[in-house]
Amino acid sequence: MSEIWALIEQEKGEPKKISLEMATLVKRLADQSGSTAAAVVIGPGAKAAAGKVGDYGIAKAYVKDDAKYAEYAVTPQAHLLAGLIKDKKPSLVLVGSTSNGRDVAARVSARLNLGILANVVDVGLEGGKVKVVAPAFGGNIEVTSEFVNMDTELVTVRPNAVMPVKAAAQIQVEDIAGDVGAESLLGKIIERMSQETGAVPLEEAQFIVSGGRGVGGEDGFKMIYDLANALGGAVGASRAAVDAGWIAYPQQVGQTGKTVKPVVYIACGISGAIQHKVGMQTADVIIAINKNADAPIFQFADFGVVGDIFQIVPKLTEEVKKYKKS
Repeated sequence: MSEIWALIEQEKGEPKKISLEMATLVKRLADQSGSTAAAVVIGPGAKAAAGKVGDYGIAKAYVKDDAKYAEYAVTPQAHLLAGLIKDKKPSLVLVGSTSNGRDVAARVSARLNLGILANVVDVGLEGGKVKVVAPAFGGNIEVTSEFVNMDTELVTVRPNAVMPVKAAAQIQVEDIAGDVGAESLLGKIIERMSQETGAVPLEEAQFIVSGGRGVGGEDGFKMIYDLANALGGAVGASRAAVDAGWIAYPQQVGQTGKTVKPVVYIACGISGAIQHKVGMQTADVIIAINKNADAPIFQFADFGVVGDIFQIVPKLTEEVKKYKKS
């Protein structure tokens, strides 16, 4: 029986949300095709993380619980995964389209001469073939693609394209034999730096407050952080705000940034260009605050407030804090 794999990103034994999404998608595809849902977990804490993805339907996990895979940049992970694919020959490998996932997938593709379909938002089976859907032309259209004559198909999937769903399985854990050589240990990680995005990571936040050109500058984002922290959420931004240097790129939402799927998305001073829309349009509730009543964002927002964000956002923050105290 063939296997369908998910590459699991984890930290200290805790799978990241994107990995639970990949596990859910692998489980769905495996059930449809009669394949085995499997995962590859690499790095310190891999065995602990493997047990946790079993709660999402993964029946088999290949693990390499070794500290050096966290001490070096992605090359050793990519080389180990490439060797495992060559040995086990899974029919499909799904990788989260994160900065780490994209880098690993690209290196595996080059090393094994595999085709790759990237940045997709849906993966399904039709007539026994894997078909993927990806946005194009700024999200104005969706393109459906399939592989031709590939023994192993490699796909990177956007974060928040799938809702994680638990489906407990009796997981079988297998240690990955062998190791990578010195030629893989190229770039050692000297220091790790984190960027504040709010109470929780942007991709995992249930509440996101984003600022755009209307915020006016770096100081204007202070009120955005205040509201996000009051809600227990994260701070996002439009490309205009990032390009202006008011906030860091990891917080950009949109076509060239991150795709998010919060319960509530509050857009402050954001016009709502299509490039931003494709990154947040799947939010359960979209609230727009903008002084321009003709801003495009009001065309797809669930609730719209026409007014000055510098008056409205601080008052909204006060009301949230009052509600939480009551």
